[in-house]
Amino acid sequence: MPKTSSDATTWRRTVLNGPTMGTRWSVHLDADGATDLAALQADLSAAVEQVDAQMSPWKPDSDLVRLNHAPVGTWVDLPSDMVEVLACALDVHDQSGGAFNPCVGALVDAWGFGAVRDQPDAQAVRAARDATPRAARQALDLDRPARRARKTLPLQVDLCGIAKGYGVDRMAAVLQRHGVRHALAALDGELRALGGQAGGSPWSVAVESPEAGRRAVRGVIELQDLSVATSGDYRRFLAIGEQRLAHTMDALRCAPVKNTVASVTVLARTCMRADAWATALLVAGPDDGPALAQRMGMDVLFLLRDDEGVREVGLGRFAAARAQSR
Repeated sequence: MPKTSSDATTWRRTVLNGPTMGTRWSVHLDADGATDLAALQADLSAAVEQVDAQMSPWKPDSDLVRLNHAPVGTWVDLPSDMVEVLACALDVHDQSGGAFNPCVGALVDAWGFGAVRDQPDAQAVRAARDATPRAARQALDLDRPARRARKTLPLQVDLCGIAKGYGVDRMAAVLQRHGVRHALAALDGELRALGGQAGGSPWSVAVESPEAGRRAVRGVIELQDLSVATSGDYRRFLAIGEQRLAHTMDALRCAPVKNTVASVTVLARTCMRADAWATALLVAGPDDGPALAQRMGMDVLFLLRDDEGVREVGLGRFAAARAQSR
C-alpha cells in the first residue's frame, strides 16, 4: 500500500532481487515515481556479479583465483574493489589478533567447504596446516596505491567471510547513485539500511534463533543508516557421523570453529566490516570474543550455548536495548 511522507511524495514499496554467490540478493525500497526500477534492477545485479567475478573461489577466472595461482613473490594487479576488501580483511585480522584470517583458503578446501572437495581429507588437512600462516600481514603484501598484492608464502586467500558484506555495500552505492533514500539491501545474513522507511520508521530486521534445519525469530533489530551481519554455526555445516563441522575456519586451530558461540550479530556503518567482525568474534569464542568486542567499543549480540540452552550477551546498543526491556 502506498505511503505518504511529510513532503507529500507518494512512495511505493518495491522488492527487487536476483541470484548471486550461490544465494540471492534482495532490496526492499520505498520508490517514488522518478525511480527507474528496470535500470536499478540491472545495476544492482551487475554490482553483486562484479564482486562475485572478482572474489569468488569457485570461479576459475576470478581475480581471487588468479592471485592464488600466482607464484610466490610475484606482484598481481587487482581491481580497486578487491584491494579495498583485502585492506579491510588485513585490518580486521590485525585488530582481532588473527581470529579473522583471509589466508584460510587451503583449510576451507581441505575440510570440504571449498571448490575442491565436499568431505574432509586428512592428508589435505595436514598439508593445509603448513600452508596457513598465523600472521596474514607477513604472508600477504598489499600495495594499495598501485592496486596490487603478492604472496610471500604459498598460501590461498579466501574472502568468503567478508565479500558478501562488501557486495551489500556495493548495492547501497548503486541505490544512492539512483537517488534512492529509503531501502534495505540484503545478501544472506548481511544487511544495510539506507535511511529508514519512507513513513519515518526504521527498518525491522529479524535475529534468527540458532537452530539447524529450522527458521525461527529470536528478536528484532531496528536499522536506520546502519549495517548488520550475523555469523553462526547452524546454517552451513558438514555432518560427519554424529559430529557437525561448522564452515567457518579457525586459523589458530587449523580446523573448523568449535566453541559454544552459536551466533554473533554485529552492527557497523559498513556491511563489509560488520561481516568480517561477525566472523572474527565467532572464531574468538565465548570469552575472548566479548572481551575483544568490548575493547573495540562495538555493538554486538552473542548467542552462547550452555547446559540450559542459549543465553544472550549484548554489548553496546544490544546491552542498552536489553536493559530497557527489563
